[in-house]
Parts: sequence; C-alpha cells; structure tokens
Amino acid sequence: MAPSVVVLDYGSGNLRSAVRAVERAGADVTLTSDFDAALAADGLLVPGVGAYAACMEGLRAIKGERIIGRRLAGGRPVLGICVGMQILFARGIEHGVETEGCDEWPGLVERLQAPVVPHMGWNTVSAPEGTKLFEGIEQERFYFVHSYGVRDWTLVTNDRTAAPLVTWSSHGEDRFVAAVENGPLWATQFHPEKSGDAGAALLRNWVRTL
Repeated sequence: MAPSVVVLDYGSGNLRSAVRAVERAGADVTLTSDFDAALAADGLLVPGVGAYAACMEGLRAIKGERIIGRRLAGGRPVLGICVGMQILFARGIEHGVETEGCDEWPGLVERLQAPVVPHMGWNTVSAPEGTKLFEGIEQERFYFVHSYGVRDWTLVTNDRTAAPLVTWSSHGEDRFVAAVENGPLWATQFHPEKSGDAGAALLRNWVRTL
C-alpha cells in the first residue's frame, strides 16, 4: 500500500508539479489545506515559491506552522522545498523587511552575496556522510532558482541529540545550505520536482522512509 502524502496548499505556487513528482515517487498524494488531513498523512510536503513574508502569511492563514510543529512533535515526517525550506528557519529578511518563520531551526534567510543573483540553474551539492536523502545521488546536479538562502548554520546539539545532516552548495564564492536532514524534518533549497532523474530519486528516497 502506497504511503499517503499531503502537499500543503497555502497559496504558494508550483503545487501541481510537486503533486505529480511525489506521485511518481510512489506515494498516494492529496493537495489540501485541511488541518486534520495534513496531520494524519504519512508524510507532509511543504512547497514554496516567491517571497518569504508572503509564504509565512499564507502558511499562518491555514495554521500551517501549527501543523508542522504538531507533526514534528510526534515524529511525523515533513519535507520542505525551496521557500518551504526557508520558512522552517527562525526568520527571513527581504528588502529590509524581517519576518518571523516557523523557528524549527535557528538561522537567518538572507540575500545571497554573489555577483549574479538570482542563483538559477543546475548545481552540485556537498552531502555529508550518512545521508539518506541523497543516497545514490550524491554526485548529481539539482535545479536551483533562488535569491535568498541560509548562509550560516547555527544549530548546536548535545550528546543526547543526533546532529542534523547539513548539505551545502555554493553560488560564486557564497556558500549556503542546500538541504537538511534532522530527524523527521527534511528540506531542500533546490526543486527536486524540477531536477530530472536526480530529483525523482531524491523524492523516492524520502517516500521510502514514510
């Protein structure tokens, strides 16, 4: 029986391609903003395109930050994509406006410091040893399109807590977080649904964990 996945509909774009990609990865997918359905699914995918502040406004309108928090408290898998990853951090700054995020991870989403922004196109990543998200595709390229990112990872763990696995990439000389695996909470800055065979393999890796 295929695992159930809810793609969270909170007004962000690019939803249908995410739905189709996760379906191809082997899941039974529902696109909805329903609170109870999002809590009950085996996996929750949080997409996101556009401005950080607008995504947080849309997320809060459907109590999306509570859905994410309650799922994680129960060890229920969540995958964030692009701005859906960025809003998992504590805050974001765009055009001088600071917005509070979901604060699942400490950190600031800020404009990339590179000669050419946005960062758009295919790029390699540096995945850590032990990764499950990038298993078998560590050397592949993935499709990025973003002007903002997390340039400094600040989460400190102790000997009772497994340290998150952080994958990095770079644009020009600027390094940024490309993905995180942290217990049930995984996320990618790039778009796996636009990343061809490599992105399809990554989504299959996630769906297999549900």
